[in-house]
Amino acid sequence: MYFEEREFILTKVVAINGSPKMEMGRTTKILSPFLEGMGKAGASVELFYARRLNVKPCDGEFYCWRKKPGECYIEDSMQLLYPKLREADILVLATPVHVPLPGEMQNLINRIVPLMDPVLRQQNGRTRARFRADVKISKFVLVSSSGWWEMSNFGTVLRIVKELAKDVNVEFAGALLRPHAGRMADNLGKAEEVFKAAEQAGYELVKKGRIPKRLLKIIGQPLT
Repeated sequence: MYFEEREFILTKVVAINGSPKMEMGRTTKILSPFLEGMGKAGASVELFYARRLNVKPCDGEFYCWRKKPGECYIEDSMQLLYPKLREADILVLATPVHVPLPGEMQNLINRIVPLMDPVLRQQNGRTRARFRADVKISKFVLVSSSGWWEMSNFGTVLRIVKELAKDVNVEFAGALLRPHAGRMADNLGKAEEVFKAAEQAGYELVKKGRIPKRLLKIIGQPLT
């Protein structure tokens, strides 16, 4: 018996967890099932912790745009991360709400500039760039936790990631936002519902290319 050979395209996901508490942080409680769902959908998932990486601040020389486009001369962990980012289809940025981001996470985001084409464009009254032709990332996702109750507390972090997606001309595929995250241990029933929704969100994103709004609403629901 012969089977028709079909091309199988594996979705590659790179996730950066910027929580200073890493595996023990509340952001991880939402990120882990989300990534598990992506894996169950057939994606290849690589997770990095910003705190474990040695990522120096960008020094603003624009060597990566003016002298050798696409190359950063700073020798640190980004030299290992750049090839993985170029090959990824989906980039997941996970972070707790600090004011606004943990330092290691901000350094890493700033160092994405070498992946951007230095040809600037005007779009809707704003100067924008885009990823270089060899960068495959087509979607950004935000996963974030906060100890405060209001969803509006995510405003600055959400705006940063949305603007970054626009700056590199890729789709912002959604945000998994968990307010008053410390209360998850007080309401295990609803917390379990949140985790299941996060896993389903990852699965749906890989399989269907989008995250249903109903799942995002469950993830951000009040726990009292």
